[in-house]
Amino acid sequence: MLLIRLDMIATAIFPRAAIPAIMLGVLFTAGCGDQRPHRVPVSGVVLVDGQPLAGAFIQFIPAEGRTAGGNTDEQGRFTLTCYELNDGATLGLHRVAVRAIDSLPNERIRWRAPKAYLDPASSGLEVEIVEPRDDVRIELTWNGGKPFVERDPLAMSP
Repeated sequence: MLLIRLDMIATAIFPRAAIPAIMLGVLFTAGCGDQRPHRVPVSGVVLVDGQPLAGAFIQFIPAEGRTAGGNTDEQGRFTLTCYELNDGATLGLHRVAVRAIDSLPNERIRWRAPKAYLDPASSGLEVEIVEPRDDVRIELTWNGGKPFVERDPLAMSP
C-alpha cells in the first residue's frame, strides 16, 4: 500500500512558512461567493395604455453599480438579468428605461413605445428594489399619441 504524505509533498514544493498563508488563501477564496453586489430576482410586466408591450427592452439603472435589463415576451412580461441570466437587480432605487422599436426597410423604424421612456434620466419611471419582486408594473402611455414611423437616426446618410 502506497501512502502519500501531503505534508511532505507540500514542503518539497513550498517553504514550510508559506503553507499556512496558502491554506488561508484557499479558504478565503473558496467561501466568498461571486464577489458581485447582492442581487434579488425581479420580474414584472410592461404595459402601454393598458396593453402588454411585447418585444420591448427594459433597463433598471441604479444610482451606482451595474444596470439590469430584460426583454418582454408576448404578454409584456420580463425577468431582469444583471450579471447572469435571470439573476435580477441590485437593491435600491432604479431609474427605468424602455425601448420598443421595429426595424423597417429603407432605414426606417417604428416606435411601439413613446420615445419619452427611452432616456432613464427623463422617463419619469423609478422602481425601488428592497426584496425579490415578481409584481413590478411599468405603465407607459402615448398621451393621445400612437406608434409612428421615422427614419432611423442611426442610419448612415448617403
